Formats: sequence, C-alpha cells, structure tokens
Amino acid sequence: MPDDSQIPRDDRPVSGLSDAEAHAEAQELREKIAELADAYYVRSESLVSDSEYDGLMRRLDAIEREFPEVQSQDSPTQTVGGGSNSQLFTPVVHRERMYSLDNVFSTDELSEWMTKTERDAATTIRWLCEVKIDGLALSMRYENGVLVQAATRGDGVTGEDVTENVALIPAIPQRLSGTGHPASIEIRGEVFFRTAEFDDLNRRQVELGEKTFANPRNAASGSLRQKAETKNERGLDLMHDRLRRLSLYVHGIGAWENPPVANQSEVYELLKSWGMPTSPYWSVTDDGAAVLDYVARNGEHRHDLEHEIDGVVVKVDDLELHATLGATSRAPRWAIAYKYPPEQVNTVLLDIVVGVGRTGRATPYAVMKPVTVAGSVVRQATLHNKDVVAAKGVLLGDTVVLRKAGDVIPEILGPVTELRTGAEREWVMPTACPECGATLAPSKEGDIDLRCPNAERCPAQVRGRIEHIGSRGGLDIEGLGEVTAAALTQPLVPSTPPLTSEAALFDLTIDDLFPIEVVVRDSETGLPKLDEKTGNAVTQTPFRATVKKELVPSQDAHKLIKGLEEAKSKDLWRFLVALNIRHVGPVAARALASHFGSLAEIETATAAELAAVEGVGDIIANSIVDWLAVEWHRDIVVRWRAAGVPFAIPGHPGPGAAAEIAEGPLSGMTVVVTGTMPGFTRDEAEEAVRRAGGKVSGSVSSKTDLVFVGDGAGSKETKARELGVRIIPAEGFAAALGLA
Repeated sequence: MPDDSQIPRDDRPVSGLSDAEAHAEAQELREKIAELADAYYVRSESLVSDSEYDGLMRRLDAIEREFPEVQSQDSPTQTVGGGSNSQLFTPVVHRERMYSLDNVFSTDELSEWMTKTERDAATTIRWLCEVKIDGLALSMRYENGVLVQAATRGDGVTGEDVTENVALIPAIPQRLSGTGHPASIEIRGEVFFRTAEFDDLNRRQVELGEKTFANPRNAASGSLRQKAETKNERGLDLMHDRLRRLSLYVHGIGAWENPPVANQSEVYELLKSWGMPTSPYWSVTDDGAAVLDYVARNGEHRHDLEHEIDGVVVKVDDLELHATLGATSRAPRWAIAYKYPPEQVNTVLLDIVVGVGRTGRATPYAVMKPVTVAGSVVRQATLHNKDVVAAKGVLLGDTVVLRKAGDVIPEILGPVTELRTGAEREWVMPTACPECGATLAPSKEGDIDLRCPNAERCPAQVRGRIEHIGSRGGLDIEGLGEVTAAALTQPLVPSTPPLTSEAALFDLTIDDLFPIEVVVRDSETGLPKLDEKTGNAVTQTPFRATVKKELVPSQDAHKLIKGLEEAKSKDLWRFLVALNIRHVGPVAARALASHFGSLAEIETATAAELAAVEGVGDIIANSIVDWLAVEWHRDIVVRWRAAGVPFAIPGHPGPGAAAEIAEGPLSGMTVVVTGTMPGFTRDEAEEAVRRAGGKVSGSVSSKTDLVFVGDGAGSKETKARELGVRIIPAEGFAAALGLA
C-alpha cells in the first residue's frame, strides 16, 4: 500500500485561535485558494502541488468547523472547484449540477468513509472503483442521439460552451450508435491526453519553437479552452492538432429522465453500447478489502496505464442509493476520491533564488537540475522562507529528495547527505530585494517572512497588484493578466515603464502600449527566461502586430484599453477588492459596499463604524483605516476618480440604509440561499434576493427570516429546521422573489 505518512498536513490546532484570528486566517486562506484555483482551472497553470492545495483546503475546513460563523456560502469548502467561467465562451447552465469530489488521503480515511456510507444507507453497498484521470471535466448533451452541446464544469452550475472545439475531437462521437437513445441526456466524462500523445505533443512544440506544456492536465485544459477567432493559420493548425490528439472516458451521467438502468456499472455498459468511450480500468465489488486492494494495485502500477492518474474514485454502484445519500453543496455523499501520496525522486539543487510577490513577501525558490516526476519535467520548487531552507538543511549543489503529487511544483524534503562531496556550499538569504534593491525586513516583530518595504514602487509588487486588479475576484478585466501586468511594469523600451504604480492604470492609452518590449519572466521566480540556443533573454512585443508589413497596435492592445474603459462601470465591491487592501476580499467588500454605498463614505468612517458592519470586524476595519492613511494609496483613489471611476452605487441613500435600496417581496428580511436554485448561479441567486429587497447572509442564525433550500443544501438546511426558520424549496425561489 502507499505510505500515507507522506501526505503533508497542517495539523496546527485551531481550537486555540481567537475569533479575530480565525476570521483573519480563514479570509487569507480563501483568497489564496481562490488565486490558486483561478490559475489551475481558468489559466491551466499549476502554481502549487496538489498536496499543498489540499492542505490549504483541509486547514480552512478545520477552521470553519471550529468557528461556524466564519463560513460563507462562497467559501471554497462549500463550492465546486471548477473555477469561474472566462469571458471567452458562452455560459451554459447545466441541467443537473456537476459536483466536485471530496478527498481522502489515507486508507484509514477511505475505510471510515465506506463504513459511514453503509451506515447512512442502512444496507450493504456494492462499490464501483475506477482510476481518477487528471484531466478536464466535460458535460455532453445528446438529443435523440445527436451531440448538441458540450460544456466545461465551471462552478458546477454554469460552465462554458466548448461545443465547437469538441466537434474537432475524434474520440467524442457526434452521434450515438446503437438504439434506445433518450430524447435528452447529459453524459459526463474526462478529457485528457494519453501519455504517449502528450510526450509527442511536447516534442512537436519544441520543434516548432512553441512553449511546452507542464503536464497532461494543463495541456488538455489549455487545448480545449481556446478560441479560434484571433489565431493565424499556423495557430489554427496547432489548435486543431492538439484537439485531435485529445481522448475522453465517460464517468457518469447528468440529467436523464427515467434511465433504464439501476447501477452505475450498467450505465457504463449502456454508454459503451452507444459508442461512448469508457475506461477499461474499473471494477465492482461488495468487499471493502477488495476496494483497498484496487487502490494499492493501481498505485503500484500507475505509470503502466495509458494516461496519468492522481488517485482512485470509489462510488456507490446503486443509483437509487445516490438519491438516498444525497450531496453537500459541493460534492456527492455517494462518491469519494482517494488521492495517492506524492512520489519521490532525487535531483541536484543548482541554486536558490528569491522572488517577490504583490504583498512584498520574499520567497526563496529552489532551482534544480530538470527531472521528470509523475509525467512532467520539474525545474523549481518553493522553499517558503529562510527558516524553511535552514530546517531542511540543504546546501547548494546537494542531491535533494523531491516529492510530487502530479503537479508541476514539488516539495523538497531534504538532502541526501550520503552523496555530498564537500563541494556543496551554504546559501545565504539576500538582504536586498532582487527587483528594487530595498532592504528586506520582517513586517513586524516575530515574523518569519522577510518582505520588501518598497510597496509603492517595487516592480514585483506593482506587477502583482496590477495582475490582481484584473483577476476574476477583482475587476475581471479580460487581457489584464500575468503577462500584461509584466509588460506594463517591466519593459526594456522605453527605460521607464508605462506603470510604476497602479495609480495610472486607467490613464493608459494605445500610444503608451505600442512601444512596449518586455522580457518574458518566470511566473514564480520573476527571473528572465533564457533562449535555450542563444542564452539571451527572451523578449516579446505584446501590443504590436504586423499588418501589410507595417507595425500597428495589436488586438490585445485595443482589447486592454476597451476592457479598462468598461471596467469603470463595475460594481463598487470589485473596486474595493482591486485596491489591494489587506484582508478585504469579495465577502467583506460586498458588505462594505452594501452598507456604505460609496468609497467616500468608507473614507470618512471610523474603525469602529467599519467594524460594526456584519462580516467586517476589527481586523479588516483597522486594515482599511491603515491603508487609507498612506499617501500613495490615497493617490490611487484620486487618480482613478479623475479617470472616471465613480466608486459609488448609483442611488444608494447612504450608510446603514442598504435595506432601503431595493423594495420588493423580501424587503427587510435576512435571507440565506443554500444549495442550487434552478436557472441561477450562486451569485445570480444572491443578487436576485438583493434586488427583491432582501439582505443576503452566509449563515443561518436566530436572526434569519428565510432560507431557500435547493439540491446540496447540507448543514444550513439542518440548522434552519432546528431553529424553526421558514424554509422555501428551490422550486419556489423565483415565485417568492416575484420573478414567476
């Protein structure tokens, strides 16, 4: 069996946290997880290992269980981990929700889950076991046997319409074979690259001078979630080639009225008879020991399969029991994913470099001799801070042990001291910021992390903040991502970049963008990427295009300027997030915007007045006051206002009067929405409640007036019943809001 002890965990006790500490840490974890999920699901980038991400989720879940009042409906522990939808594709509302899976990390946890599930079902269960493909979830809708729509999972309620791209994947039938097709059926599966195809794809990328993919999952996501409109002939050829190489295995069904089968395994056999590709790696048993044997056997031979896997999925085979067991807000109770422990390999530590993020934190990164781990080539790994480097006892030149769980960035466990030659040397943490030269120091006494104090002008911090402004949690500006943020702050020509602060962001013009030439930098370390042949820094001109042999502003340049102009009309809460005020995430920003109605009112409010807003508290309030006290922070607000940013909700009557903004059937009521509301995403449902005059709350209490309950409601429904709070089922949602 795999060694469960290899799984990294954050086992610090949460019971000793104060309420304020719990709120602050939970908010930081949510923001970090959202950032990582956005990179993984939307940009197809793996910034941390699976195990590191899972550790953050487990820590957040532990805090929310100990302090239920800090849990919010948009917490990653309560939502489906598919990322938000981009603006590139038409949104598609799934007819039946696409869930994520809960994870277990040891055979003991898996056995406990099976025992609990049989107890809840009050019967002996037949288990279906299948390998967990690390690909991209896809939902395909067939009507009378013909594929009419394909969509990504998205947030589980709404995905992205990728039908046009799916039509180019030979592995996915456009028409079902056989007979007995239902009038309409949603078939769910996983899109992936076989290992051989992935290796060949990367070889071709190298031959053509294109960027290679980090791992098969990123390649699958990046290939399927791409648009053809702006691609030249070569780009279209590459896009079509990647799509033709993709494979699919189905793993379930969505909306299907009265299926003529009783078990998941029968579903697979029926889908196979219709020509749908089904995995050969599944098994059914009613013996728990056989389930554990299946897990062990596939763990030992995981690289012998035709594709990469990161675990095993165990499901209840009986479909009737699926309905009996139900689901939480993010995952079914009738299925679980066992995640394999990270793998270990040895390589050489060549160097340790320091990167600086948007908060000024200086993070050491290990630069290693390239090594293949779990199917992808790894060159670097985070070392967190100087104390971690010291604790691991690694020296430059050491052979080090890495572990990895199928992602691009592994963890260094320590050195192989037996292989030392005496030529190894100690690494010393630099005292100066590698990007601006400022002296690194802890932000407060007792901090382990060192930070660059030059928050206003440090290029690395400015770059990070601008990228955050454009992110989905900020202003959600298409085209303002990592590459654009780097282009705006780190040009070669002219010597002074267009942006040395985010204050001038909304003053940018085409003329500012056109001359930019930038060094392509590593997303983690910030170091220039070098051409493998010449050794020179790789550069690009992102805002220029050649038309009839003349240089003109590119489509990206026009798109960015348009996006910035349109962003000025975004909601106030998004601007509060975009200002990069510590601890102010979407939840707190919404509460502040709803209560005060404008940034002007927030600027004049005292810390006590800010803290009195539900969902804010002392830590966030003091952070806002401190931020506003800094002159260059105020300059950002002044410059953005001058550029046309209103920083206000039109028609808002002032502080404390949010409930009077909208009059409707829910006026004056505190409302909780839990589970899925048909035809609404989570954000849309909550916004509909606000338009109907209701005040949206993320938790049920004695002050709650009404709870709307849909599929996957979970503990909030239970608590509402215990407190005797009025409950309306999802079918009555639209009518209660006066929409039907």
